[in-house]
Amino acid sequence: MDLFVVVIIAAILATVATVFLGVLTMSAGGSTDKTLSTPLMWARVGFQALTLLLLFVAIRLR
Repeated sequence: MDLFVVVIIAAILATVATVFLGVLTMSAGGSTDKTLSTPLMWARVGFQALTLLLLFVAIRLR
């Protein structure tokens, strides 16, 4: 497997993990939700942007 494919898969997994962590944090509620919801949302958006960028680069290189 190409290193670039491994990086794309890692970015996808990081996005999915951040989404699940955000959902678990929201379901817990309370002060944990208030302190972690915004940073987790920004992390998810960043991982999604990275994943899309890597996918577009992979399409252009192939």
